[in-house]
Amino acid sequence: MSEDTTVGRTPERLTRWRLILGSDEADGVTFDGAPVQLGEDDAVRDKVLTDLYDADRRGGLGSSSPKVARWLGDIRSYFPSSVVQVMQGDAMERLGLRELLLEPEMMRAVQPDINLVSTLIGLSGVIPEHSKETARAVVRQVTNELEERLRSRTVQAVTGAIDRSSRTNRPKFRDVDWNRTIAANLKNYLPDHKTVVPERLVGNARRQSQVEREIILCIDQSGSMAESVVYSAVFGAVLASLRSVKTHLVVFDTSVVDLTDEIDDPVDVLFGVQLGGGTDINGALAYCQGLITQPTDTVLVLISDLYEGGIAEEMLRRANSIVGSGATMVALLALSDSGRPSYDPQHANALGSVGVPSFACTPDLFPDLMATAIQREDIGAWAAANDIVTTHAEPDST
Repeated sequence: MSEDTTVGRTPERLTRWRLILGSDEADGVTFDGAPVQLGEDDAVRDKVLTDLYDADRRGGLGSSSPKVARWLGDIRSYFPSSVVQVMQGDAMERLGLRELLLEPEMMRAVQPDINLVSTLIGLSGVIPEHSKETARAVVRQVTNELEERLRSRTVQAVTGAIDRSSRTNRPKFRDVDWNRTIAANLKNYLPDHKTVVPERLVGNARRQSQVEREIILCIDQSGSMAESVVYSAVFGAVLASLRSVKTHLVVFDTSVVDLTDEIDDPVDVLFGVQLGGGTDINGALAYCQGLITQPTDTVLVLISDLYEGGIAEEMLRRANSIVGSGATMVALLALSDSGRPSYDPQHANALGSVGVPSFACTPDLFPDLMATAIQREDIGAWAAANDIVTTHAEPDST
């Protein structure tokens, strides 16, 4: 019995294989004995894929800005958004697109996304004056989209945590939360009198000032942390908008820069960052420690891959001192959606030993993390409940 070789070989599936393999490698892709023919749209897709992924053999797009601009327009027209982001990222590496992005017409041609913003802030020091306005517009579009996505959940989580933390079992009469008081005393219901005896009052403590928590975001601005810097700037702006929270935003490499005055505008923050250079975590923690006035009401978030270029022993002593003062401290190895980060496992372990849990966190989980920290709950238990690993074993040397 002869085998039916056409099973599973639909024209659509073969077309996809033809596009994957490319024209030079696809001679064996046939349907009914004839080479697969591409339609008009698929022919354009094939060309843009060839220009990118066969660039080393065909010369690609070279350094022609008009050709690259047309190519960027084609990928946005013929591929879905998720694929466009991947192809733009690959083009950064393979076609030298970073240099071409210094021109405003190029920035207008690309699809704005967080990877593009990370690239632009890395180039911010060399962007020519005539391109800066366009670059800021691209960055603002992305940060606005991120803030719209993350704001409501962050505000709800943080304000809710502060409200819960301020409850007291000895409230003044005008501060009693009667719904919660009744719920807490249902066991004391007297059927004959149809009433509840409130042995324990639940209410909100009288607030002494508007600011009830201080949050310090201490951000490593080394080149590998670019995406984390973008998300940190957005979260900083959201937190700064809350009256009950005082938020500081500090960035560092071998020096420390306090960008708290620019925190309301993520674009100003991002263009105040200088990606790259060395790292002095100890120096940054020393500065942030000086900002702490009410330790038990302070949450310090260190966002770093922990590759310390300064004195590691001093860094650990400093972290131990911060925790010992009563402040809550957590180290985020990354604040991004980009998967498992590269980090220093020895320093992550050492920080864990002095009470500073360290792990990577996605932007969608960050609001819940902040709520947990504000309520001074067990961050390690929260991480475990969210399938986040906080035990950082050293790499196997075998």
